[in-house]
Amino acid sequence: MHQEDTDPGTRPGRWRRVRRWLLWLPLLFVMATTLQVLVLRFVDPPFSAFMFARQLHAVREGDWDFRIAYDWRDLDDIAGHLPVALVAAEDQNFAAHHGFDFKAIERARENNARGRKTRGASTISQQLAKNLFLWSGRSWVRKGVEAWYTLLIETLWPKWRIIEVYANVAEFGDGIYGAQAAARSFFRKDAARLSAADSARLAAVLPNPKRYSAARPGPYVQRRTRAIERQMRHIGGTSYLRSLD
Repeated sequence: MHQEDTDPGTRPGRWRRVRRWLLWLPLLFVMATTLQVLVLRFVDPPFSAFMFARQLHAVREGDWDFRIAYDWRDLDDIAGHLPVALVAAEDQNFAAHHGFDFKAIERARENNARGRKTRGASTISQQLAKNLFLWSGRSWVRKGVEAWYTLLIETLWPKWRIIEVYANVAEFGDGIYGAQAAARSFFRKDAARLSAADSARLAAVLPNPKRYSAARPGPYVQRRTRAIERQMRHIGGTSYLRSLD
C-alpha cells in the first residue's frame, strides 16, 4: 500500500490547500482586473480582446495576409463630431448614467415582451468593457464579468476617457478598429478632419459593421445616418463634449 494512502493527514491536507486557493481566487480576480483597468486609465491600449480574437480567427482560417487596421488617436486628435455621433447613436444618456441605463433596459424589456424588434440597451461603457476585455457571446458568466468591468471603468475613468477609448477600439468595418483607421479606410482623411456627416455614417454601421458598410451605405445606413445627424444637433453638437470634462 502506498504511503499517501496510509497517511491520514495527506488527503485532507491536500483538500485544505485547494479550498484555500479557491477562497483566494475571487480576491485575486478583483485585484487583477482593478489593476488592469487602472493602468489603462493612463496607458493607451495596444489592442483589444476583439482585435485579438479577429486576428486569431484569420490565422485559423489560413488568411495569413489579414492585418488589423488600428491606429490610436487621442481625443484631441479626433474630430469632435465623432464622439458626439457615437453618443447620439449608441447611448444618449452617456453623460448622466453610471454605466447602466436602467430606463433603456426597461424599455427594451417591454418591447421584447410585446414581440417588437428592438436594439439592445447596452451603454457605451458596457460595450467598451466587452470590446476591450472580453469575448463575444451571450452567456450569463460573460454578462456578469462585463458588468464588473463596466463598474470598474465608470469608477476609475472619467467620461472623456471612456469615449476616447471607445472611439479608438470600436469596430467600424471588418478588421477596421477606431476613428483613425476608419477615417483613412473609408474617407481617405485623418480622424481630425471627419465631418458631421462622416461621423454619423460611421456611427450608423455600429450595430453590425460586418454587414453594413460606411464606404457603400445602403438604404438602412443612409436613413440611420440622417437620424443620427438630427440627434447630434439635438444633444448640442460638439458643445456636448464639455459635459464630459
